[in-house]
Amino acid sequence: MNMPENIWTEKHVKSTLPIRDAKSHKRSYGTALLIAGTKDMPGAALLAGLGAMRSGVGKLVIATDAIAIAMIVSRLPEATFLPNGLKKIVNRQTLIDTYRAAAIGPGTEPNRLTEQAIHVLLESNMPVVLDAGALSNRVYPSRQSPTILTPHLAEFSRITGANVLDIQHYRSYYTTKWAMKLGVTIVLKGPHTVISFPNGETWINPTGNSALAKGGTGDTLTGMILGMLCCHSNWQQAVLNAVYLHGACADEWIKTRSAHTMLAHEVSDLLPEVWAKFENR
Repeated sequence: MNMPENIWTEKHVKSTLPIRDAKSHKRSYGTALLIAGTKDMPGAALLAGLGAMRSGVGKLVIATDAIAIAMIVSRLPEATFLPNGLKKIVNRQTLIDTYRAAAIGPGTEPNRLTEQAIHVLLESNMPVVLDAGALSNRVYPSRQSPTILTPHLAEFSRITGANVLDIQHYRSYYTTKWAMKLGVTIVLKGPHTVISFPNGETWINPTGNSALAKGGTGDTLTGMILGMLCCHSNWQQAVLNAVYLHGACADEWIKTRSAHTMLAHEVSDLLPEVWAKFENR
């Protein structure tokens, strides 16, 4: 079950991170749509939103419950909001194709409404990231733009039917197999995260540590992928760099602090410092 794989290294990151044009403006980096959170789980939308806003996007719209907005806005005043956005997207009351990329799932319920919203998003011409409540056993349509799934082991088992222990022992094999079978990109989270593209190309991420074994870090990664899709010209490099820098933030944390103590929002707090270390100035 050995599959060909590559390691995404510091050298790759330094050579592919986008340069921010001195003459650019917010429209240069697009508007991202984040469908996340409920009145009971507003934090997931906040964490993903922070990750996105720190990752190069020009503007962020968060579609969430109206009640959740009041809980988020004080921590993320830079975002704009689409109240009760899940229903508006399902009812096609908002123009989807005006966005550069979208992500759905952090803090959302895996119900019929979420499934209908996913169907609308997959009809679009933009990259779509699916996480958490948006991950289920389904067939994906053929699309010109990428569909990116970000499961952890248990979620990957649920959406494929494969045994968790088998996946854990042969992660590259299973991610490559299912990425090709479903025609999607799979980011299998965990130690040495595996990223497999629909063409069978598979990469291993070398960064990260047990500090990321805490609720909310996956929401942050979803946001980072969303933001980097908007500022990178190459979407595959956007995914790989988001995963790498997400882990690099955790590596930076444990240089001076215990892995037990990191909170998910602190990944986004560390990102400006960590990102700067990889820029070719």
